[in-house]
Amino acid sequence: MAVIALQVPGMRCRRCVRVVTARLRDLPGVVAVAADAAAEEVTVQGEVSEDQVRAALAEVPVPVNGACGGEEAAGR
Repeated sequence: MAVIALQVPGMRCRRCVRVVTARLRDLPGVVAVAADAAAEEVTVQGEVSEDQVRAALAEVPVPVNGACGGEEAAGR
């Protein structure tokens, strides 16, 4: 089972975390997803490649440079 940790610039609020984790949970082979808004990082576990995770993240509309219109920023 692979464990893949990636930075997700712009993922700074609870709404962004929900969007990112929901998309990654939909990937075939994924068994667990954990996201940390404060660190702007996501960890995926399962029978999935880093390329698959990156491709899925590329489809997620996460704002860049903190321009999120979502809920309060984590830890702020």
